Order: sequence, then C-alpha cells, then structure tokens
Amino acid sequence: MSVHDDLSAVQRSLDELSRTVTRLEQQLGSGGLEVRRVRTDTDHLRESLALLRAAAAAPNAPRRPDLVAIPDTPYDGSLWTDSDDEGLGARDRRAP
Repeated sequence: MSVHDDLSAVQRSLDELSRTVTRLEQQLGSGGLEVRRVRTDTDHLRESLALLRAAAAAPNAPRRPDLVAIPDTPYDGSLWTDSDDEGLGARDRRAP
C-alpha cells in the first residue's frame, strides 16, 4: 500500500471511531468526564492525522541539517593569543 492508501485507511477508521463515540455520547450522555475525554482524544487524533497528511503531501519538506562532529582533541593554543579573558579583560591590563 502507498502512504496515501494508508492515510485513507486511517481516516476511514477514525471516521468510524468518531461515529461510535457520538453514539456512546447519545447513550451515556456527554456530561461524564470519561466520555468527554474519549471525545477529546478522538478530536486530537483527527488533528494529528491532518498534520500527518500535510507532512506527507509536502515532499520537499526541509530536512534537519546534518550533525557536525566536534573532535575531542584540544584546540590549538594560537587561537587564543589575542583574546580577552571573559570577565578579566585583556592580559596586559589590570582588571577593574
């Protein structure tokens, strides 16, 4: 099956779940905490499926950048020759 077919199958199942929850609400009443939680969870699933459909429809979605490996070897000391010590100022001057 393709992704589109799988998403359509999930949509059909979600529609059936929503219809069943509606029937339960009619039988049990919609005031109970348990029924409200099931309805809220069903609505969240519907929103999540919509986001998943949107992500699947955008084939050129930006990818995460590749990670850059930082070596464990120490830096070359010459990198710091003209630098200031944070909070202390330049090496040839007095700190305040």
